[in-house]
Amino acid sequence: MPPSASSDLTLSVNGEKYTLTVDHRTTLLDALRERLDLTGTKKGCDQGQCGACTVLVDGRRSVSCLQLAVAAEGREITTIEGVAEGERLHPVQQAFLDLDGFQCGYCTPGQICSAIAVIEEHAAGWPSAATGDVRPEAGPPPLTPEEIRERMSGNLCRCGAYVSIVQAVARAAEQKGAAA
Repeated sequence: MPPSASSDLTLSVNGEKYTLTVDHRTTLLDALRERLDLTGTKKGCDQGQCGACTVLVDGRRSVSCLQLAVAAEGREITTIEGVAEGERLHPVQQAFLDLDGFQCGYCTPGQICSAIAVIEEHAAGWPSAATGDVRPEAGPPPLTPEEIRERMSGNLCRCGAYVSIVQAVARAAEQKGAAA
């Protein structure tokens, strides 16, 4: 008997458990959009280059078009549909709204998920290619516009809303720092 080309798996998405049977080649993006009807995550390039499909997997950024759904079993997946707390927008969502960090909106879900992770990475002291002093004792670098642009560089916006996106990330980071 030939080996099966599909598996039963349970995905934990936005705090809910979903049991699915998927072909082993099914990407996380396709499972989210086509099987779970969570269409906020967008399919852009389908090659991991544009960031439109960015979701959070265990709190870290992941381009879901390159991750197989079977590899996400046992991990906590957060999509744009799961970042708000009830009717209250996540601070990054609110900053994007307040500062017009979007135009057509197609890339916005991926931008927001990525920005949430960027703020956490920065707070944890992770350096980026733009970080001048990467010594651990130097602490987190200032979250300058250059630092934000570098950290968000995996997310493209065809409309060119980058100035507002950088401002929104900076504002959400400031609010997180003030709340801590």
